[in-house]
Amino acid sequence: MAPSSACCRWPKLKAVCSAIAWVHCRFAVGALEYRNQVAQHVDWPAKDLYVTFKKAIEPETEANMNAIPRKQRAMVRKGIKAGLTGEIDHDTTRFFQAYSASVHRLGTPVFSRKFFQLLKDEFGDHCEVLTIVLGEQVIASVMSFYFRDEVLPYYGGGGDAARAVAGNDFMYWELMRRACERGIKVFDFGRSKRGTGSFDFKKNWGFEPTPLHYEYFLVNDSDVPEINPLNPKYRLFIQAWKKMPLAVANVIGPHIVKNLG
Repeated sequence: MAPSSACCRWPKLKAVCSAIAWVHCRFAVGALEYRNQVAQHVDWPAKDLYVTFKKAIEPETEANMNAIPRKQRAMVRKGIKAGLTGEIDHDTTRFFQAYSASVHRLGTPVFSRKFFQLLKDEFGDHCEVLTIVLGEQVIASVMSFYFRDEVLPYYGGGGDAARAVAGNDFMYWELMRRACERGIKVFDFGRSKRGTGSFDFKKNWGFEPTPLHYEYFLVNDSDVPEINPLNPKYRLFIQAWKKMPLAVANVIGPHIVKNLG
C-alpha cells in the first residue's frame, strides 16, 4: 500500500507514510498500532480498551500513606505488620522467580530472563529491581523505570505466598515510599484493561483512569487485530497454560510470546 499523494504534501506525514510503506514491503504486516494519550488519527480504526493511571507523589512519606484510601491502606499496613522488607537487586534472578510465577497463574507465557537482564543492563540506573522478602523468602518483585521525575513499575508479580501477607500491596507502597525519598514527583501505575482485576486494584489506590488511544493503520488486515487475553479464542490456551508445570512454561514461553504481537 503506497502513501497517497495528498498525504505526502506535509513533510511529517510524508515521513510516516514512507515508514508505513517500508514496513509493509519489508515485513508484510497486518496492521500498525499507534498508542497515544491523545488521539492522533481520528479517521483511523481505534479501540477503547486500555486506560493509564498516574498520580503525583507527595513530598512527605506520611502524606502519601494518608492519601491511600482506607481499605487499601489497611492492606499496605498488613504487609508492614507481617515484617516484609524491600531490597534492591542488581540482577534479575529473584525478580524472574516472582514474575514468572505470577504470569503463569494468569495463563500468560513469560518473556525470557535474558530479556529482563538485557533491559537492566541497557537502562542501567534508570531501571531498578525492587524485591520484597520475608526473611529469606522471596514474596514479590517489580522492575521499574525512571524517566525525568516519574517512576513506572512496568513488570511486577508475586509468588504463591504474596496474597497471605499482602505482598503486592506492600511492594507498590515500598516503591512509592522510596521514590518519594528520591524526590520523584509522579507515580505512573501504567496501563490496564477496563474490567480487569488490575484496573480495580489501581483504582483502589485512589488513582483515576485516563483513556489511552489505540489507533490502527490497517496494512494487510481488514479488521482491527484482537490480540489480548480477553479475546475468547485464547480462553482454552490460557486455561491449559495455567496447568502446565512452571519450569516447562518458563522454557517454552519465550518462544511463544515473541509471536503474540
